[in-house]
Amino acid sequence: MAASSEHVELASTAADPPEKDQTEAPETSRDPETDPDEDEDEDGGEPAGPKLRDTPEDIRLEAIANTAALHPSRDVLVCGDVDGDVYAFSYSCTEGETRELWSSGHHMKSCRQLRFSEDGLQLYSVSRDKAVHLLDVERGQLVTRIRGAHGAPINSLLLVDNNILATGDDGGTLKVWDMRKGTAIMDLKHHEDYISDIAVDQAKRILLTASGDGTMGVFNIKRRRFELLSEFQSGDLTSVALMKRGKKVVCGSSEGTIYIFNWNGFGATSDRFAVKAESVDCILPITDNIMCTASMDGYIRAINLLPNRVIGCIGQHVGEPIEELAKSWDSRFLASCGHDQLIKFWDISSLPNTTVNEYRKRKKKDGRMKSLTKKAHGDNDFFSGLVEETEKKEEGGGEEEEEEEEEDDSDSGSD
Repeated sequence: MAASSEHVELASTAADPPEKDQTEAPETSRDPETDPDEDEDEDGGEPAGPKLRDTPEDIRLEAIANTAALHPSRDVLVCGDVDGDVYAFSYSCTEGETRELWSSGHHMKSCRQLRFSEDGLQLYSVSRDKAVHLLDVERGQLVTRIRGAHGAPINSLLLVDNNILATGDDGGTLKVWDMRKGTAIMDLKHHEDYISDIAVDQAKRILLTASGDGTMGVFNIKRRRFELLSEFQSGDLTSVALMKRGKKVVCGSSEGTIYIFNWNGFGATSDRFAVKAESVDCILPITDNIMCTASMDGYIRAINLLPNRVIGCIGQHVGEPIEELAKSWDSRFLASCGHDQLIKFWDISSLPNTTVNEYRKRKKKDGRMKSLTKKAHGDNDFFSGLVEETEKKEEGGGEEEEEEEEEDDSDSGSD
């Protein structure tokens, strides 16, 4: 059964008087149309209109969300949790306007990944119950179910196009489905452990898989065959993504290292980048050079590729592992889901304009990464504005020291 709507609530409720919400004050702004005169409110005049926030409110769930996805053309978010339930929300920067649209409980076990179709009309989900589900986005109704799609629990999902679907399971099997027929057109097992993530090139010809056995797999969809496995890397490969207009492939690992491959040089890495993180569990490309990564330490890092640098901190789920990142259709927001049972939104609109110097900056005295958003070091950071101003002053006064290479949060080396 689907979880009832009372299982989901907003982390910041509209029931609290806005004037008492001191922690949210730095990230809200007044609407000039609904609040033309602040003095009227102070003098006991007409009440203020709805608050406008920099980002939508956090969404609190009753269970941990394994996966989250954002609609390709609307302000709609979906998430799947460890109980097998799928929820859809409309999100808004107007306080109190983020609300649940529907919920579905068709999976019998944990929902592990969700993906929208290219047109945003359909939603695919995979689960530990070994089933693939196709839902109608408008109402959340089940359209198609493939029971026993895999012999092992399904862990990863990728839409190649509106009709072709790729899935990977805990046993290392990759399947490619033609959803028009509901049958698998590829069924290959070349990994010895779970498939954590799947990516496809722009031509939709080559599938890349990251696996817990420490290898990246290469599969040709057009010829329906296996091509090769990369050399073994240290630790599990947890994520895979294409960067630099498809010329580079990056894989995250459980060791906190990002492995970099040249396109058509999949056998061995061309470079590796050791990030000071417990792991790199999720990679989301933002531009050709910049990616966001999620880690077990709860931090979301913005990382530049070549030169390899940690640009700064987007945000965090304090002390809790992050499962997945998703980008909004207009590239304004980043959504993250973590083990704190929260879905959080981050403003990344300025991130694509970030430039990275060829040489490293001196490490900060307090050891903290540069804050790239107002909420970077916690939602309750009352002094976030002061922190940003201080950082700007440090940047302006520290240019002479930039050439001094010192151990940074983004150690990298080329092997």
